Amino acid sequence: MKQNKFTKFTNSEPVQLQNSIKHLQRWRQERLRKIKTKDYSYSVPSVEPDLSFLHENRAKPSLTWVGHSTFFIQLAGKNMITDPVWAGQMAFQRRLAPPGLPIDDVPPVDIILISHSHYDHLHIQSLRRLQGSKLLLVPAGLRTKLRLKGFTNVKELHWWESVVIDGIRITFVPSQHWTRRNLWDMNSSHWGGWVMEPADKNSLEPTIYFAGDSGYFSGFREIGSRFDIDVALMPIGAYEPEWFMGPQHVTPEEALQAFEDTGAKWFVPMHYGAFKLADDTPREALDRLANERERIGLDEQRVRILLHGETWRCPSRENNKREQE
Repeated sequence: MKQNKFTKFTNSEPVQLQNSIKHLQRWRQERLRKIKTKDYSYSVPSVEPDLSFLHENRAKPSLTWVGHSTFFIQLAGKNMITDPVWAGQMAFQRRLAPPGLPIDDVPPVDIILISHSHYDHLHIQSLRRLQGSKLLLVPAGLRTKLRLKGFTNVKELHWWESVVIDGIRITFVPSQHWTRRNLWDMNSSHWGGWVMEPADKNSLEPTIYFAGDSGYFSGFREIGSRFDIDVALMPIGAYEPEWFMGPQHVTPEEALQAFEDTGAKWFVPMHYGAFKLADDTPREALDRLANERERIGLDEQRVRILLHGETWRCPSRENNKREQE
């Protein structure tokens, strides 16, 4: 796709996004009535991060949930961060729970993956504070904006494009969403997810899919057909009211359907518990996820619900095969 300053990116399927000023005003009016009945007393628990392991580890694949869509991922000897956001508030809403891994304790970062430019996924001050060589992999259309902010080590990709970095193939894959950071840049950069896999097909390193933000669409099946995914990091929050959020954010039930579409082995929920972005609560998202998991008969062991700051040492492909036998 040839880009210029007038380029507008679109979704792969026709979808009517409810993101106009009129829709936003309707939602705000409804929210004023509804928000008073919501119980936000539940907070996602946190644990002390295993800093000694994270700083010393260069051999074992691991995931550490910082919060929202921010994960610290160790894979094939590389330290990676997804959608780094350590902000204490979003718009006028204070963070519901502190980041599970303090930003000053994060080991040096090799690669940063950005799913799209919305503020709860791209926080400039967090990018600046992270240490390390910090190669930024970003959606098409976002490189110039980040270079204007002073970031020079940036590579942008279109859907299905890949880069190989020291044995890891990283591919930008579609999602169903949209972008905007100001009044003038609507959909001027793309949106999507990232698949991290070993470039060597004989490697025992797991393949990890980070879905970013998305409404439910057939692209999940296509992603599953192209990759042998071990771990899927899937959003489950910011879905209510569904008439407004549905085209851009999956419900917990849709997230499980998307997980099955991809054929992944483990489901790790994200995009809940840090910010009050919509009308659902963290407890509601988790309860709906649990109820749907039971309804469809999905083994509880395949859903890995992490605490803020918790590190999960991902099984290798060798272990995956043993569990399936």
